[in-house]
Amino acid sequence: MIHHTPGVSRHFVLAAGGTGGHLLPAFALAAELDRRGHHVALVTDERGAKIPGKPSFLPAHVLPAGRLGKNPVALAKGLAAIWRGRAMALRLFESFQPACVVGFGGYPALPALLAARAARIPTVIHEQNAVLGRVNRFLAKGATAIATAYGEVERLDPKLWGKVHRVGNPVRAEVLALRGEAFPEFTEDSLFRVLITGGSQGASILSEVVPDGLAMLPPALRHRLQVTQQCRPEDIEAVRARYAGHQIPAELGTYFEDMATRLADTHLFIGRSGASTIAELTAVGRPAILVPLPIATDDHQAVNAREMVKAGGARAIRQSGFTPKELAKQIQTMALNPMTLANAAHAAWNCGLPNAVKDLADLVEGFGGVPLMDVIRAQGMQAAPSTREALAKESAE
Repeated sequence: MIHHTPGVSRHFVLAAGGTGGHLLPAFALAAELDRRGHHVALVTDERGAKIPGKPSFLPAHVLPAGRLGKNPVALAKGLAAIWRGRAMALRLFESFQPACVVGFGGYPALPALLAARAARIPTVIHEQNAVLGRVNRFLAKGATAIATAYGEVERLDPKLWGKVHRVGNPVRAEVLALRGEAFPEFTEDSLFRVLITGGSQGASILSEVVPDGLAMLPPALRHRLQVTQQCRPEDIEAVRARYAGHQIPAELGTYFEDMATRLADTHLFIGRSGASTIAELTAVGRPAILVPLPIATDDHQAVNAREMVKAGGARAIRQSGFTPKELAKQIQTMALNPMTLANAAHAAWNCGLPNAVKDLADLVEGFGGVPLMDVIRAQGMQAAPSTREALAKESAE
């Protein structure tokens, strides 16, 4: 493998699925690599190319990327789409000549990573969750390096731990800037600021349970509440009525652009345990009550919450047991004593990995490339039959 000289401008391709969970870390890495003087391109699907937050300097290339299911017709269509995407990625690499291709999971990342393997370009896969995703599981053995966000990652073959680098999940700069600030003062007389969000789409279960749970708190806490809650558009008026009926002041919205500012003032977070949420809570140091999404693939949100809970920075409640009474009980355990909440905040802060984007960029930057023109022409299609068979085998498992 040829290692490039540090400081020399290189080309990198980032490949990610079309959701925020896959793309936000890719955007953060793109910004850091661009800051270091490199050229970066994004490979994703049509949905990913339109997602808000993409840096203006980052060109997006949309490739076909079918999903692989057990239905024979769907499998055939999925394989055909992946193969078309792989061929398009090889043509992109021939002109762009990346030193490394970085995958962030999701089916849209698969064609680009398969093309990189065929062209013998170094590959790094980044796993945001505490359970290795399906596409990353398929790619892990052939990857040059595996970057993880957690010290323990389920569904990762132990034989591959030798190429694992724990870097964490990149966090937005405005959130990371809060890491050096103290936990907001919380005494027996101060306001008790609670922030509730359900991820990018909101969560109806939070709208149904949280207002009634907060209303069950003892007067010492309930009378000091100041609530900010993100709701789904169809839920917001019903939630507004519930808070009004309980005489609890609450600011509601379907989306808050200034989330970093709101997080800065928060004493307690209530919400899902997606990878980006956990990364931001631990970067800033905010205690939480987490309600993992029960339909998350491989139950990865429950596993995401495990480290923060074990450290004492959060409590987790399964959605099946997430009732107003249980929520009120857990809030009291954390917040009746101001020091208990402050200690949980410190425990959450200790779980943070604030250098994630820098460490990931260092890892990616450490890999060089080989002259691609001849490799693609000579090697590009030789892997076709074995790759097709491997894809079919993976989808059947």
